[in-house]
Amino acid sequence: MNTTPASTRPRWLWPALALLAVVAVLLYRHYDLGGLLTFDRLKASRDALVGAYQAQPLATVGLFFVVYVAAAALSIPGALILTLAGGAMFGLGLGLLIVSFASSLGALLAFLASRYLLRDGIQRRFGPRLAPINEGVQKDGVFYLLTLRLVPVFPFWLVNLLMGLTPIGAGRFYVVSQIGMLAGTAVYVNAGTQLAAIQSAGDIVSPGLLGSFVLLGLFPLLAKAGVGWLQRRKVYAKWPQPASFDRNLVVIGAGAGGLVSAYIAAAVKAKVTLVEGHKMGGDCLNYGCVPSKALIRSAKMAKQLKQAHTLGFSQASGEVDFGAVMDRIHRVIADIEPHDSVERYTGLGVEVLQGHARITSPFHVEVTLPGGEKRTLSTRNIVIAAGASPFVPPIPGLKEVGCLTSDTVWGLRTLPRRLVVLGGGPIGSELAQSFARLGSQVTQVEMGPRVMSREDPEVSELVAASLRADGVTLLTGHQAVRVEQGDGEKRLIVQHAGAEIALPFDELLCAVGRSPRVTGYGLEVLGIPLTPKKTIETNAYLQTLYPNIYAVGDVAGPFQFTHTAAHQAWYAAVNALFGRFKKFKADYRVIPWATFTDPEVARVGLSETDAKEQGIAFEVTRYGIDDLDRAIADGTAHGFVKVLTVPGQDKILGVTIVGEHAGDLLAEYVLAMKHGLGLNKILGTIHTYPTLAEANKYAAGEWKRAHAPQGLLRWVAKFHAWERG
Repeated sequence: MNTTPASTRPRWLWPALALLAVVAVLLYRHYDLGGLLTFDRLKASRDALVGAYQAQPLATVGLFFVVYVAAAALSIPGALILTLAGGAMFGLGLGLLIVSFASSLGALLAFLASRYLLRDGIQRRFGPRLAPINEGVQKDGVFYLLTLRLVPVFPFWLVNLLMGLTPIGAGRFYVVSQIGMLAGTAVYVNAGTQLAAIQSAGDIVSPGLLGSFVLLGLFPLLAKAGVGWLQRRKVYAKWPQPASFDRNLVVIGAGAGGLVSAYIAAAVKAKVTLVEGHKMGGDCLNYGCVPSKALIRSAKMAKQLKQAHTLGFSQASGEVDFGAVMDRIHRVIADIEPHDSVERYTGLGVEVLQGHARITSPFHVEVTLPGGEKRTLSTRNIVIAAGASPFVPPIPGLKEVGCLTSDTVWGLRTLPRRLVVLGGGPIGSELAQSFARLGSQVTQVEMGPRVMSREDPEVSELVAASLRADGVTLLTGHQAVRVEQGDGEKRLIVQHAGAEIALPFDELLCAVGRSPRVTGYGLEVLGIPLTPKKTIETNAYLQTLYPNIYAVGDVAGPFQFTHTAAHQAWYAAVNALFGRFKKFKADYRVIPWATFTDPEVARVGLSETDAKEQGIAFEVTRYGIDDLDRAIADGTAHGFVKVLTVPGQDKILGVTIVGEHAGDLLAEYVLAMKHGLGLNKILGTIHTYPTLAEANKYAAGEWKRAHAPQGLLRWVAKFHAWERG
C-alpha cells in the first residue's frame, strides 16, 4: 500500500489554525459579536457611531476598515450590517469607498487562505472530477466570477472560498470582485444613509431590485455569448455562406474516426460524403493495428514451436517462411477490408468519393478524383479525420540510406538478417520482438533510459527482460547520431556515455512516433491553428477555429488510438448535426490502451508514476499472475494486476495489467471505472474457473484482505472461542 508524500507545509500549521479557529469561536460567543452585528443593535447605536466619527474621523475610519477586512477575511456573519453601518457613519461617497475596498481586500484574504490551506488537498482527492471546472475557470473564470459578484443572492464568503479552490489568479479575483461587488455595495451603503427610515434589513432589497440584480448578473454571460457571436462573425467574415447546402456533412479521411463519423451521420439520415485519398480503413487496417497483430501471431507461433518441449512435444519444429508470413498478413487485411469498404458504406447511405480533398472555405470541399476531375461540395459541417504518418527523424545520412517505417515494413518479402529498430515505444517494442522471434538479429535503440517510458518502471523492466529473452539486443540510453554506408555495409552510429558505437544493419526500422497529417488539405488557407504538439487545435466539443469544422483521431489528439478516434467521432458527428440544440464535450475520463508485446501491457486510468506526478493520493493493490491456476496450466504464469484506489476506499483510480491477454482482461476494469463500480463489486461477481479473468477477482480480494476490519475480527474470534466452550 503506497500513498503520495505528505505535504511540505509545517506540521504545526494545522494545529495552530485549529487553535486559532477555536479561540475565534470562543471570543465570538463570549462577547456576543453576533448580537452586535444585528439590524436592531445598529439602529440603536447609530448616533453613537456618527458621534465617534465626528470626534475622531481618521481613527474611526481606520478601525472600521480593519474590522470590515477582518470580518470578510474570517467569513464572520454580518457583512450586511457592517455595510449599512458604513453608510450610516460616513455617507454614500466615503462609505462606498471604504466598504468597497475593505470588502474586496477581505475577500482576497479569504480567497488566499482557501487556496493555501485547502486547494491542494481537494485537487488531489477530486482532481479528475474537477478537471472540467478547472478548465472552464481558466478559460472563462472572469465571466463566471463577475456574474456571482453582481447577484448579491450568492453568499459573499462562499464565493471567496470556492474560487480559492480554482485556478483563477489572485489579481484577477481581486479586480473582478472590486468591480462586481460595487453595485450591490452601493445599494446597501445608500440604505445605511437612510437607516432611520428602514424598519428591517428585508426592506432594503425589494423583489424588483433583486430582479434587477439578477438581470445585471446575467450581463457577463450575455456579454460572453455576444463576444463569441462577434468572434464567429469575424472568423466567417471573408467566407460567404451559401444560401443552401448540398450536404449536411463532409468527412475527410476513412480511418476509424472518419468511418464512424460517416456511419453516425448516415444512421440519422443526414446527407454525408466520405472522402478518402488512399485506402479505406486508414492506417489501422492497412499499416497499423491489423497487420501488426497478424505479424505478432506468427511470431508467437514461432516462439511456441521452440518451446513445444515444455508441453511434452519432443519432435515439434518449424521453419519460418517469411514470404508466407507476409502473405498471411495481407490475407488478414483482405478479410477485414469488407468491414470498411466502399460497398458497405455506400449501402449504409454514405456517398464515398475516393480522391484528394481540399477545404477551400468553411463551407466547401474540393475533391480531385483519380482521373483529374474536380468536384466542389458545399456542406454545412466538415469533420477532419486525416490521421497521422510515421515520423522519420532528421538523422544525418538517413535519407540517403533509407529506412523502413510502420507503413512500409509490410512490403518486405525477405526476412532481414540484421535489423535495427529505432525507438522503444509500443510500436518499436512490438516489431522488435516479432522480428527477433521470426529469426532476425534485432538491435533496438532507445534514447531514453528505458523502453515503454509511459508505463511504470517495473512494467518497462518486465518488457525489457522479455525482449532480451527473445534475443533482442536492447540499447537504452543510446542516441542515434548518423547513418553511414561504405564497404558494402550500412551502419547506424549511436552515442552512449560519450562514446560512439557502430551498429551494422541490413534494414533500419524507424518507430519513434507518428506525426499528425495537418498539411495538404487546406488548413493553411483557412488559418486553422495547431497546438504545440502539431495537432489541430480544438475545443472540448472538437470544434476548430471554425465552429462548423471538427477534427477527430490522430490529427486532433490527445491520444493516438483507434478506439479513441472512434470515440471522438461520435461527439464530432452528433455536435455537427445537432449542436444547435445540444452539444456534448468529449469524455476522456476512462481511456484504455494496450501494447501487444509478450507479455502484453494494458492500462486504464492512472499509473503509479502519473499519480505521484499529479500529487494524487492513492493505495496500490497487486496480484501476481504467477499464482493464477489457469496461467500456470497454460505456461503463462508471469505478470501482475496492479490497481490504484482512493485511500481507504475501493474506488478505482487506475489499473495496469501485464501478462497474457492483458488487453482483454482490462475490459472489466474499464467497465467498472466508466460506471463507478468499485473493487467490492468485482469481488462479488462470479468469474468462471479456471480462466485468466479470475486475476481481476483475486486482485479485488487482495484489496479486501488489506482492508479487513481487524478489530471486529478479533471480537469474532473471541465469539467463536466462546461458542466452542
